[in-house]
Amino acid sequence: MEYRTHSPAETRALGAALARRLTPGAVVGLNGPLGAGKTAFVQGMAEALGVEEPVVSPTFAILCVYEGAVQLVHMDAYRLEDADDLESTGFYDFLDGRSILAIEWSDHIAPLLPEGIIRVAMAPLGETNRIIHIEGVDKLC
Repeated sequence: MEYRTHSPAETRALGAALARRLTPGAVVGLNGPLGAGKTAFVQGMAEALGVEEPVVSPTFAILCVYEGAVQLVHMDAYRLEDADDLESTGFYDFLDGRSILAIEWSDHIAPLLPEGIIRVAMAPLGETNRIIHIEGVDKLC
C-alpha cells in the first residue's frame, strides 16, 4: 500500500497505525534516504506500544530497547556489514517472539533477516511530505 504524509506528526501517526496491527515477533524493515522520516515512523510505533521514554535514532548505539506494553527493539543497520556484525548486536536474541523489531536501513542486512518481515520504504517529497510504501500488512487507514 502507498501512503502520503504531509508532516512529521502524520508520519508518526502512520507508524502508530502499523504498530497497533502488530503482534510480538513482528519485524519491520525501514528504508529510505537520510531525513526520510524513519525515526519519526518508529516514534509513532513506540507511542502506540506504550513506550513513555523519548525514542531517538539509534545511529550510534546501533540498537535501543524500549519497554512498553510490548518491548520495542529499534535498530540501525547502516553500519552493519555482515552476519558477524549483526550477531554482535544481540539481534537474534530479540527474535524470541516477545518483542517487535524496527530496523532502519534494513536493506543493508536484507539477506540476514527472517522471512515475512514488513517492509516500509520511505521517500521524501520536499521538506515535510513523504511517500511511504508498506508491504506485508493490509491497508492501515
